[in-house]
Amino acid sequence: MNHAVLVTGGRGQLGAELQRLSWPEGWEVVATNAEDLDLRDTAAIQAKVAERPWAAVINGAAYTAVDKAESDVVTAWAVNALAPAAFAEACARANIPLIQVSTDYVFPGHRQGAWEADDAVDPLNVYGASKLGGELAVRTSGARFAIVRTAWVVSAHGNNFIKTMLRVGAQNDTLRVVDDQTGSPTSAADLAAALATIAVRLAQDDAAPTGTFHFSNAGLTSWAGFAAEIFRQASVRGGPNATVQPISTAEYPTPARRPANSLLSHDAIRAAYGISPRPWQEALSDILDELIGADA
Repeated sequence: MNHAVLVTGGRGQLGAELQRLSWPEGWEVVATNAEDLDLRDTAAIQAKVAERPWAAVINGAAYTAVDKAESDVVTAWAVNALAPAAFAEACARANIPLIQVSTDYVFPGHRQGAWEADDAVDPLNVYGASKLGGELAVRTSGARFAIVRTAWVVSAHGNNFIKTMLRVGAQNDTLRVVDDQTGSPTSAADLAAALATIAVRLAQDDAAPTGTFHFSNAGLTSWAGFAAEIFRQASVRGGPNATVQPISTAEYPTPARRPANSLLSHDAIRAAYGISPRPWQEALSDILDELIGADA
């Protein structure tokens, strides 16, 4: 029997990795992108879900331009809140499990320690608020669901922090990088594997755990610490090796406020699905192997 999983955001980092992943035999990914499914069109979303008996839906697409969202509020809410609402309503009607990808930005980031999946939310910006709207729509829809929050997603493709550092570091000896925002990077490949595990289980087992979970790679760092490790690992591969100068958030103002602490606890996903993320440094190594080449 063939099991088809509908994936949104097919051209994004997560969508690309979900398509590259080795799924179990008999499973396939059908990925959409903005050209063939407009996430601002709720009728089109519901028609897509009704198109065939999907084994699961993974909504990984989002309006992720965090700073632009501050002045493009309606579009951000349409894509990040109303689209998940449409997916959830259609999935509930067809009894299809829905995996909704969300973000650390639902938290205010004002305290130390890892954020648990059931901690109180209080987003600081439009992007975080709109993603929380999507979570609430999914939770109240009647669909069987898993909301998976993630943070600092990186990979060998698309636009992300690793690729930016390598590009800018090849042109500059010193880079100024924010050091008072902490969290854990997330390999899109590792996230894809976790979502696939959840999707397969939800599709095959009506008693599979539902609710809200967190996935990132393990370990705590800052953006400056992340950058320094990127250059340390890149340099041994013959890549750029810039010096990182730590700066404060106040020295790098942006339209949208960012949480100071984005560290996510993995307790819920470990307990429910047995998923224990590996250290972010190991995941970074795999990405640099793909971008630059293996260690010399």
